[in-house]
Amino acid sequence: MSTLAFTNGHVLTERGFESDLSVLVEDGHIVAMLPGPAPKGATAVDLRGGYLVPGFIDTQVNGGGDVLFNDEPTVDGLRRIAQAHRKYGTTGLLPTLISDDVAVMCRAIAATREAIAQKVPGVLGLHLEGPYLNAARKGVHDPSKFHTPGADELDIVASLGKDGVTLLTLAPERFDADTIKALVARGVILAAGHTAANYEQLRDGFAAGITGVTHLFNAMTPMSSREPGAVGAALENADAWCGLIVDGYHVHDASLRVAIAARPRGKMMLVTDAMPPVGGEREDFELYGVTMTCRDGQCTTADGTLAGSALDMAGAVRNTVHRLGLPLDEACRMASQYPAEFIGLGGELGRIAPGYRADLVALDTDLQVRGTWIAGEGNVVAA
Repeated sequence: MSTLAFTNGHVLTERGFESDLSVLVEDGHIVAMLPGPAPKGATAVDLRGGYLVPGFIDTQVNGGGDVLFNDEPTVDGLRRIAQAHRKYGTTGLLPTLISDDVAVMCRAIAATREAIAQKVPGVLGLHLEGPYLNAARKGVHDPSKFHTPGADELDIVASLGKDGVTLLTLAPERFDADTIKALVARGVILAAGHTAANYEQLRDGFAAGITGVTHLFNAMTPMSSREPGAVGAALENADAWCGLIVDGYHVHDASLRVAIAARPRGKMMLVTDAMPPVGGEREDFELYGVTMTCRDGQCTTADGTLAGSALDMAGAVRNTVHRLGLPLDEACRMASQYPAEFIGLGGELGRIAPGYRADLVALDTDLQVRGTWIAGEGNVVAA
C-alpha cells in the first residue's frame, strides 16, 4: 500500500498549528502524524513552509462553475459545481436548492443520491433552502414557490435518508412542534432561515429540534432593545450552529465580530451562499428567469437585492482572518470542523487526526490554496 506524507509545513491539529510533523495518508485516510521528515518509502508532499488544514465544508452552495443547482439538478451539474469549488479548498459541500417546485426538488434529491452512489468527489448530501419560508423575509427567493407541505411532501424531503445529509432551511413559525420533531426523527437537519419568527417562536423551534441558523442576520427578524427577534434567540442559544457569510456585503464586520464573541466557540461556521460565477467564466446568471449580476464580489438583482454571493471558502477564511481579526486556526475550524459537526460528520471529516478521511487543503503563507485532496486523492502543491 502506498503512503503519502505531507511534510515541511504547519499542520492544524487539536492543539493548533504544529511544525515538524509528517502527516501520513494511506487508503484515503490519515494513519499517523509523526515528528520529523517523511519516512523512507513514502511519497512526500512538500508544503514549502505553508499550512496544511482540514478540507473546507460548505453547507450552502447554490452553484459554481457557471452552474446553478436549480437549473441543473443532475449528477453532471453537481460534479461541475463541486469541481469549481474544490480549487478554493472546498472538499465537501451541500449543493443548495433555492425554493422551487416539488418536481425540481425531486430531481435534486435523485441527482444527489446518484452523485453519492457514483462517489462524485465532494458531494455530501443536499440543502433544501425552502420552499417553506416566510414571504416577509423572502430575500431573492420567489414567494410564489412558498407553501406549507403536506405529509406526502415531507416524505419527499426526508427521502434521501441515510444515503446522504439532508439539511432543510425553514421558517419555524410555519411549523408546529410535532412536525419539526418528526422531521428530525427521520434524520433531517433543520435550520431556521428566511423567517419572520419572533424571539419566542424561534426558541420554541430550537426546543423542538432545530439546530441551525441559515446565514445569521440575513432574512430574519433583527435584534433590538425590546424585541430580541430571531437574531437574539440565535445568539442566546448555546447549542445552535450559525452560518456566517463573511464577504463584506451580507453583514457588517462589526456585527460579525460581536456575534462571534457572544457565542460559544465551535458553533459559528463559514458558508459561502455561492452562486454560479464562483469558479466560472460568466459574471451574470439567471434565477427564476431574472438576470442577476456579480460585480466586485457582490451578486445582486437589478434593484440591488443580494442574490447569494460570489464568495468561495478560501476567501471566507481569509476575510475571517483579515477583516474580523480571528486567528487562522479558528478561521479554518469554522470552515471545516464546525460545519462537519453540524451535519453529523464530525467523527470522520473536519480534522487532521489519525482515522479521519484525508480531506486536506494546502495553503501558502498568503492563505491562497495550493492543493486539495479528497480521500487522499488530489493535486500536488503548486510552485
